[in-house]
Amino acid sequence: MIRLHNTLTGKIEEFKPMKEGEVSMYVCGPTVYNYIHIGNARPAIFFDTVRRYLDYRGYKVKYVQNFTDVDDKMIMKANEEGVSLKEIGEKYIAAYFEDTAKVNLKEEGMIRPRATQYIGEMIKIIKDLENKGFAYESQGDVYFNVEAYKEKYGELSGKNIDDLKSGASGRTGAEASVKRSSVDFALWKSAKEGEPAWGSPWGQGRPGWHIECSAMSNKLLGPTFDIHGGGQDLIFPHHENEIAQSKCSTGGEFARYWIHNGYINVKGEKMSKSLGNFFLLREVLEKYDGRVVRFFVLSSHYRKPIDFSEDEMKQAKAAVERIENSIIRANERLEDAANTEDNRMAEELSKVLTDSKAKFIAGMDEDFNTALGMGAIFELVKELNRFLDTNEVSEAGKKAMSESVEFIGEAMTEVLGVELKTEKQVGNMTAELVEYILELRTEAKKEKNYAKADAIRDRLAEMGISIKDGRDKTTWSI
Repeated sequence: MIRLHNTLTGKIEEFKPMKEGEVSMYVCGPTVYNYIHIGNARPAIFFDTVRRYLDYRGYKVKYVQNFTDVDDKMIMKANEEGVSLKEIGEKYIAAYFEDTAKVNLKEEGMIRPRATQYIGEMIKIIKDLENKGFAYESQGDVYFNVEAYKEKYGELSGKNIDDLKSGASGRTGAEASVKRSSVDFALWKSAKEGEPAWGSPWGQGRPGWHIECSAMSNKLLGPTFDIHGGGQDLIFPHHENEIAQSKCSTGGEFARYWIHNGYINVKGEKMSKSLGNFFLLREVLEKYDGRVVRFFVLSSHYRKPIDFSEDEMKQAKAAVERIENSIIRANERLEDAANTEDNRMAEELSKVLTDSKAKFIAGMDEDFNTALGMGAIFELVKELNRFLDTNEVSEAGKKAMSESVEFIGEAMTEVLGVELKTEKQVGNMTAELVEYILELRTEAKKEKNYAKADAIRDRLAEMGISIKDGRDKTTWSI
């Protein structure tokens, strides 16, 4: 039974999709005016993992994640670079796919709508809201009338409408002068010189930010769907406004479960482009493999903030390599002939494997707790390494090793999306070359040239390669 934290209720709830065996899911994607930073990557990676886990648990998932390709920031960027809005969108959407491919997002079956493809649907919803008295036109702009929805506004964020009005009092500006209330929000903006525009019942203009997700989710998933996700910063006003306009226009429940991930911080402060303390994902990927970045993001529970630092990334890299080294060692041992009939260690490994599988599912079932899931995997890795250190292999042991490697690979790669290296590599040096060097060391020992053998061992250690002499063979790891 999967249980998740629903932002709408503030409680952990049993997840019951509308249709048995099927899940409909909408997640807010990036505004494509720049390269994404590591903070933007967190929801992309986490919700990709949610989708993967739902697949793993047997659900058929319809997953929608949008691109916002019309926005004030995009228009400003296009003007700065002297190109069209479409060119800016195409450039940074292509960059998004280039960057996120390296953190192993599962694109197969994804639905990736762009806001500009749904202008007609947005206009239809806005007109419907106007006809029902939930929207009004003012000097070519159209605003949502929050007062008409007063009783329910704030149900997601917990904000009070009177407090919001009080906080907005005294504000001035063009928008403030045309709105009936300070808390009303734009559904449609009249055209300004130099800006892209579309025809509408209110004249040339473009949509406000919030309306796009209501239009796309309704078109692709219907007026009621299972899960709506995004970053914690979207709860208010974006998601709050989505609920208001969607329920007033299309009806239905809109999203039944709301999931929001926490921030990535730098020295305790939220990472953001506006604060200038952000690290582009592509810059981080120049130093660390995508599998390490993905492990870092999933190493903490999604609702908790995580601090981005060199130390944290180095720890993530070491943890991934620990898992990989265990799998590599086990795969090597599986090629060996059985040399013992003692099954005691094999039975212990099999027991830990069974326990780890159960703990992995239990952890992930409890609000998609990837940290608990990883903890279960590391329990198995620890026991697998203990087994490998014995240098003893029985047929039962080979079976337990094989099943352990299979589960670790499935859990890490297929569910968590952390692709593992299963062959030894040291920079550009091939595993075959390392094996050849070890053969030279073995020959030196046979010739009783222990100084040379030790020199080879020490030189390999300097290169980050540790070796271990066993009864029958020498093994190595990085």
